Amino acid sequence: MGKGGPIHPISSIILAGGRSSRLGRNKALLELNGRVLIERIIDRLEQVSEELIIVANEVDQYEEFEANIISDVYPGKGALGGIYSGVKRASNPHSLVVACDMPFLNVSLLRYMQGLATPHDVVIPRVGQSTEALHAIYSKNCLPFIERQLLEGDLRIIHFFPHVRVRYVEQEEIEIFDPKDLSFFNINSEADLERARQMWSHEEQIMSQEATNRGSGSCPSPW
Repeated sequence: MGKGGPIHPISSIILAGGRSSRLGRNKALLELNGRVLIERIIDRLEQVSEELIIVANEVDQYEEFEANIISDVYPGKGALGGIYSGVKRASNPHSLVVACDMPFLNVSLLRYMQGLATPHDVVIPRVGQSTEALHAIYSKNCLPFIERQLLEGDLRIIHFFPHVRVRYVEQEEIEIFDPKDLSFFNINSEADLERARQMWSHEEQIMSQEATNRGSGSCPSPW
């Protein structure tokens, strides 16, 4: 169960959105322990794809990053509109879509999902009864069904799933790579931000120690 199929190229899309109503500022540009949050996400995504797209309301805020910066085709349509815009622009048949506030993306899990992409149109983690629509892969075959929903004002991401081929990544698969489900941790409040800072510091300590261990022939980090 720990292996997917052949790895085909995918694009990576970050939904940057804009100012968070709860935090009162742009989550993508939050600084955590000396690094901007979106930089950390870009670092992870560059390990699974060569094409990176950022969908943003204020495109000029992201010009410094090595990515294609685009705005929504249908403005004001939330995450579904962002998915549509990014997947439509992507040069690959499949695109990995993530939110801008997920600091602990697990590269091994992302690669596993990438291996499941063909022949499916959606590859999406399912934890309990919840699906992680902003940590999922979408194919261009989804576009006409998403566009129809956007034009009808139906912004529920999962509502187009009955029309496409969906592969759910179940809890027992996720646990192989990410037993604590940190991939899906996102920042919605000041408390979340503080917790992320603490976990980030802890992870950096672990990675530093494991880099030392690798130098002496020990096992590599799962991150």
